[in-house]
Amino acid sequence: MTAHLLDALRAAVGAEHVMVDADLRAGYEVDWLGKWSGTALCVVRPATTVEVSAVVSACRAAGAVIVPQGGNTGLVGGSVPHEGERPVVVLSTRRLTRLDPVDPAMMQVTVGAGVTIEAVQQHARVAGLDMAVDWGARASATVGGAVSTNAGGSRVVRFGTMRAQVMGLEVVLADGSVVSHLSGLPKETAGMHLPSLFCGAEGTLGVVTAVRLRLVPWFRETAAAWVACESVDDAVSLLGELRGLAALDAVEMLMPEAVRVACDHLGVAPPIDPSSVGPRGVFVMVDCAAHHDPVDELAALLGAHRGVLAVGPQRELLYRIRDHVTIAIGALGTPVKLDVALPLSRLGQFVGWLDDSVSTLARGARLIVFGHLAEGNLHVNVLGADERAAALTSSVLSSVISLGGAISAEHGIGVAKASWLRRAKGDAAVDAMLAVRRALDPTCVFNPGVLTPLD
Repeated sequence: MTAHLLDALRAAVGAEHVMVDADLRAGYEVDWLGKWSGTALCVVRPATTVEVSAVVSACRAAGAVIVPQGGNTGLVGGSVPHEGERPVVVLSTRRLTRLDPVDPAMMQVTVGAGVTIEAVQQHARVAGLDMAVDWGARASATVGGAVSTNAGGSRVVRFGTMRAQVMGLEVVLADGSVVSHLSGLPKETAGMHLPSLFCGAEGTLGVVTAVRLRLVPWFRETAAAWVACESVDDAVSLLGELRGLAALDAVEMLMPEAVRVACDHLGVAPPIDPSSVGPRGVFVMVDCAAHHDPVDELAALLGAHRGVLAVGPQRELLYRIRDHVTIAIGALGTPVKLDVALPLSRLGQFVGWLDDSVSTLARGARLIVFGHLAEGNLHVNVLGADERAAALTSSVLSSVISLGGAISAEHGIGVAKASWLRRAKGDAAVDAMLAVRRALDPTCVFNPGVLTPLD
């Protein structure tokens, strides 16, 4: 059976794009953290929606599983193969690189699922526009992957998550049929809005092949600030003031240990001494962008706060520090990594509890926390706690749920948190998700074990 499947895949995409050798598959079989991995029968790289449809049809006929994969920058094991009874085919979208001309009147563009976030930014800026979402992995993270996890990043405070940028999708379903909504009409009330269904579905409902994206103005005048706060509650209070800035583009939060790790990795001096904010202090990075110089507006607001104003190369340094926290942590080891969100009113309480909990459950471990303040989104990293990983994960996620938070803010559920979904969302919500999944993919061709386990 596998020989027939491989023949069908080669016929669909060309023999050179069906990778069977172990050394060629290796980079597609393990996630970015090196924590989740499995063995695939092959990696197939279609270049068009028609080819994706042929691949899906062949896999379904052969009883194989498909794992859709974009830039493979995920952190919850949702884009790599997992062991099971059926053969696994990794469907890489990296050759789906369609890049249509920007439509300046509609402020939209249609791109292939394999186009990177950075490539869309560059393409849009040629037309004087910009991509609304952004994060450190922009050079490798793909549009399709961002849609599948409803990714966010630093500009959510201004423009929302990836779902808010999706004006239409082209998707191949489990039977090989194609749903295509790429007109980008801003007003349409013709039934259910199917593109929204696939945002956050983590590749369990179909393979996204193309996306119609909303673009935003490209603001060339920028200014940033690095502000020291004595506590998370003080940072939340500052946020209330920051929301009055018309040019507010990002509000990032870094605990002192995150600043130390990133600056040590980069070999640069921190903008403000991390030890100067006290044991439970926090740094807030504020970024403003506009068509006019926002320096005066930002400087006026920060007059009552201890901070550093940054433009040009100084602002770029602040972003380098923020973007390199994850990279710096990875250079030190594989952490227990959790992506959560809390109501802002509970954020300080949670961070205090987290510090105490890690000290109790994993004495000597290194807690590194940073995230997106405006959304209450924290990236919790604990180095040196491998033996206590399960206990820490359970304790943190339980606390998040009890405080009315979300067990995933932007990285997705994957396989890492699939067993937590019922507790987090409730039986009725998960049963509804399963009903949709079974209706669209009755034989579970796509990503079994991810998001909503079917057992």
